[in-house]
Amino acid sequence: MAKIGEVTHFYDHLLVAIVKLKAPIGVGDELHFKGHTTDFKQKIDSMQFDHKEIESGKKGQEVGIKVKEKVREGDDVEK
Repeated sequence: MAKIGEVTHFYDHLLVAIVKLKAPIGVGDELHFKGHTTDFKQKIDSMQFDHKEIESGKKGQEVGIKVKEKVREGDDVEK
């Protein structure tokens, strides 16, 4: 798996991770969230940029991804 981003923020009440992308991703891709106490995989069901639904994110963007578990700032995101 290759690192494609890093969690920069987590909205606990929404279960949304803000991920700074180093590579493009799209809805349907499987991501692996990995950190000191984080380790799970999930498919992207929904992704937002600037509060609007998007199908894909580009390198350099910070996108919001709905996650099924808690993530933490600094967690790696792999694809």
